[in-house]
Order: sequence, then C-alpha cells, then structure tokens
Amino acid sequence: MDKFDANAYDESAGKLFAPIYPVIAEQIVNTTGKTKGKCLDIGTGPGYLGIAFAKITEMDVCLFDISENALNFAAKKIAEEGLENRMQTLQGDVHNIPLNDAAVDLVISRGSFIFWKDKPKAFAEIYRILAPGGCAYVGGGFGTDELRAEIEQKRKENNDSWEERKKELTGENFGEKIIEALMAAGILDFKISIQGGFWVIMRK
Repeated sequence: MDKFDANAYDESAGKLFAPIYPVIAEQIVNTTGKTKGKCLDIGTGPGYLGIAFAKITEMDVCLFDISENALNFAAKKIAEEGLENRMQTLQGDVHNIPLNDAAVDLVISRGSFIFWKDKPKAFAEIYRILAPGGCAYVGGGFGTDELRAEIEQKRKENNDSWEERKKELTGENFGEKIIEALMAAGILDFKISIQGGFWVIMRK
C-alpha cells in the first residue's frame, strides 16, 4: 500500500524545507558542473529538488520514486512550473532502476538513502545507469549549517519527532556504513562532502 500523503507532506515539511532546495540545486551544479544532458532525481517525493534543479539548468530531469502518490503530486508541480517539456516522472525501486546502462549524466537524491534496504545494491544501480563522465550527488542535508539550525529550531517548536525516527533508521556510524556500502558496490571514485549535511559525490 502507498502510504505517502503528498498533500500532507507539502503542507508541513514541504513548506518548512522550501528554502533549502534552490541552495542544494546550486551546490549540485557547482560541485558536478552538470547543466546539460539527462538527470534522474531518486526518491524525489513531491519533486522539490528535481524541480529546483531543472529551473537553473538545461537538463532533462526525471523524477523517480517508488510512490505513485508522490509522483502524481510531483507531476502537478511540474505542470504548475511549466516544465513539462524537460521533466517527467518514473515509478520504480532504486534497487532495480528501470533504465538502461549509461542512461543518464547525473543522479541526484536528497533524503532517500536512509530508506534503502540494500545500500550496496542501490549504489551499484546508480553507478550502472551513469554514462561515462557522469556524476551522482546523493545524500541528505539542508544546504547550509544556518538553514539546518533554523529548520531544527522550528521542528523543536512544533514538537517534530523526525530526529528520533531518523536515528532509528540510520543507527550509529551511519557515515561509515555508507562508505562501506560504496566499497561493497565496487565504487572507488567518490568523495564525501559535509556541506550542510552528508553527501556522496560519485564520478564514472
């Protein structure tokens, strides 16, 4: 059953997180240098990051998620922004991405990797679909430490329990586990950025 309530998310976390997506999109461009070609936004949810990224680049952006509800909401957002000519949605699982090898030039994802059941498999799939010279920018964060502090303060004021839930999902030494997953996937060309969060930058 698809439990994702996109409208409720948009009313709560969507509005709270709104300032971070343009910042992260700029960081992706500055880090990867990718502005043209094909991009896949994995675990896109309502599509906020992918849409912010499409606005500042010329890339064709595909919003990818396992949730049909999320993608239906994202499709409405695409139409509202007038980006139908460069954006589309695709439903599927990160552990078995329904794309050919070397299909995209860039993979982006914010916040989905803590939910991946088999992280080595997911990273291997991302690497498989990257074209030679392609990049991935995958992780979680708030853009800047200042935005993070601001959002965390608002969450405390709203008695938001997400941090507890996040700790349950990630456990201890999460960063080390991610590096181990990358190595297990046979991915050696990567670096970790802690700019406003925790990000994996992979190159092929």
